[in-house]
Amino acid sequence: MYTNSLLKKIVFTTGATLVVLLVIPNGRVLAQKAPWMAPANALQLKNPQSTDPNGAKQGKTLYFSYCTPCHGDKGKGDGPAAAALSPKPADHTSDAIAAEPDGSLFYKISEGRNPMPQFKTTLSEAQRWNLVDYIRTLHKTGTK
Repeated sequence: MYTNSLLKKIVFTTGATLVVLLVIPNGRVLAQKAPWMAPANALQLKNPQSTDPNGAKQGKTLYFSYCTPCHGDKGKGDGPAAAALSPKPADHTSDAIAAEPDGSLFYKISEGRNPMPQFKTTLSEAQRWNLVDYIRTLHKTGTK
């Protein structure tokens, strides 16, 4: 038979385990809702092709191939796959995205963060900068 102290240990351990199991998923959800910040060295990156008039045009083609399933045709974060994702895809027409340095967007496209895939091995450096150029047009053209 169980002694009184052994029974207390079992109840305490079981209760503590349940509390941990209930808290950990909530902690993960809260962590995913934190803003996605690029590291300081990425913020310093300068877009080497920001003056190329064809960059955004080439970026648009890439965007429709790689980004619209999640970010949507107009970049609002409402693509067909967005409903199933957590965290939700960014709204590329937002003031928050417009305020990010080009290096930050380049870093995020390159490195990804679950559920967003990384594109540094899929797309060339120039293609990733072209995507940055196109994302800039989404805010500028008032597609909000």
